[in-house]
Amino acid sequence: MVNEIFYSIQGEGTWAGLPCVFVRLTGCHLRCRYCDTEYAFHEGRRWGIDEIVAEGDRLCAGGCLLWEVTGGEPLLQPAVHELMGRLADRGRTVLLETSGACDIAACDPRVIRIMDLKTPDSGEEERNRWSNIEHLRPEDEVKFVLCSQRDYEWARGVIRRHQLPQRVRAVLLSAAAPMARGKEIAGLEKGVELCELARWMLADHWPAKVRMQTQLHKLIWPAEMRGV
Repeated sequence: MVNEIFYSIQGEGTWAGLPCVFVRLTGCHLRCRYCDTEYAFHEGRRWGIDEIVAEGDRLCAGGCLLWEVTGGEPLLQPAVHELMGRLADRGRTVLLETSGACDIAACDPRVIRIMDLKTPDSGEEERNRWSNIEHLRPEDEVKFVLCSQRDYEWARGVIRRHQLPQRVRAVLLSAAAPMARGKEIAGLEKGVELCELARWMLADHWPAKVRMQTQLHKLIWPAEMRGV
């Protein structure tokens, strides 16, 4: 099931700022407090893989080499592996945005995994599949969305304990308040602001691979806009 296919500017991670074709799949088994794509839980229709590839090429006039498969949680759909393999066969750089709750080991080795480890205040910490860390490669990225200082301190412990900067291309720290702007984060007062996150990161003197992440697309377009 596909929720939407669109051509936009990549807003997150080390690929931010580049044109990208996005394939958002339907369905997610997690309910993070700050989720900004709840519409993808249920909305969508069935597309064949050839249709998906053709639609993405139509949107970008066949000229975009960067594609991201996202959700929801894309790894809930077994056919996602065939889709990502077909895109890689066509010479596309394929990014997979996935939670830390699904097994990433079966992914095509050409796919770059961007794995979101769920913090305590996400409400889904217990769903993290810690064995995924052993499958991370130097081209992958790990993301933490932070709702509180407690979340930051938890993430700091995970980063150091598992030596994530030595394993992956980047460790991304995101502040939940800008992500959820315009909606209440259930059970939390306000989330984390960028200035707070910046202060904590500077105090910890992180190596270069640990970086603050913003959502660039929400600075370009209204935060609630879809298809961007």
